[in-house]
Amino acid sequence: MSNHSSILKRMPIMHSSYPVVLFDGVCNFCNNTINTIIKLDKKSVFKFAPIQSDIGQQYLNIHHFVPKNMSSVILICDGNVYTKSDAAMQTFKHLGGWWRYLRILTFVPRPVRDAVYDFIAKNRYKWFGKKKECMVPTPEVSARFLV
Repeated sequence: MSNHSSILKRMPIMHSSYPVVLFDGVCNFCNNTINTIIKLDKKSVFKFAPIQSDIGQQYLNIHHFVPKNMSSVILICDGNVYTKSDAAMQTFKHLGGWWRYLRILTFVPRPVRDAVYDFIAKNRYKWFGKKKECMVPTPEVSARFLV
């Protein structure tokens, strides 16, 4: 059996019915964003994994996606990979409720949305700090994290 086969046996179904959010696990801002999504996601639609984790890397590999850096949240949904402001817009859509109306921001050209996203991403460690290790979810939300 090849090494590739053994990796596939350990992975959950990569083309799942739930959206998967990959995030910078050592970024305080990113962790706070994930905690906010968890609170707002009343139907528990989203699953989460740090980009740095084995499962995060497996999701990226199976979708043939190599991030240029860790500065973007990555949303994998319905076989598509979304980054930067597109990931945020899709997240709003799946949160439902009044959050879905924030998708009106898609009328702002992507280069403008992504420039704002990049500015925040570039300064996130300076403004919000950095952890030495990826966050450990509380027992209540650990089932929402892929391991």
